[in-house]
Amino acid sequence: MKSFPIRLITLATIILAAALFRLVPHWPNFTPIAALALFGAATFERKWLGLVAPLAAMLLSDALIGFHSSMGAVYISFGLTWLLGVWALKKITVGRIAAVSVVASILFFLITNFAVWSGSTYYPQTMPGLITCYVAGIAFYNGTSFFLNGMAGDLFYSAIMFGGYYLLQLRFGKLKPIRLQPTE
Repeated sequence: MKSFPIRLITLATIILAAALFRLVPHWPNFTPIAALALFGAATFERKWLGLVAPLAAMLLSDALIGFHSSMGAVYISFGLTWLLGVWALKKITVGRIAAVSVVASILFFLITNFAVWSGSTYYPQTMPGLITCYVAGIAFYNGTSFFLNGMAGDLFYSAIMFGGYYLLQLRFGKLKPIRLQPTE
């Protein structure tokens, strides 16, 4: 097998494995959603594959978990996180991965809670109602902060995915992307 197919299969396997972690018991919102989008954006040479592969893995895990009324907001957030990764992770460093993971967490929180507010009869459809919805998402519920869990999950899964792939690249040189050198 040539280098590209091995690398592609490895990246897709990492993404599928991470998406399947959504099926095991976990703290509320402690999921690999943003990490999937960021990893796909940063590691696939064909950027469209970096969106399609994690999106397909998400759809598969959602089909097993079950769909809900806020799915559109989750997928919009996923797409925007992927775009953020394409833009911010052209050069991959630990600091950039951490920073973009935090920004992705905030983005996800703002978009999904806005969707909860906009489709809710529980929160008044006013600015104070929206603020109440955001505060409820940040606040602790039975000892759990959905926002902080989301951020912790994004940082954890990003560290596992990027760090794991980095270690694989050190061990298996064929996983490194092919870089064409200009001829002289």
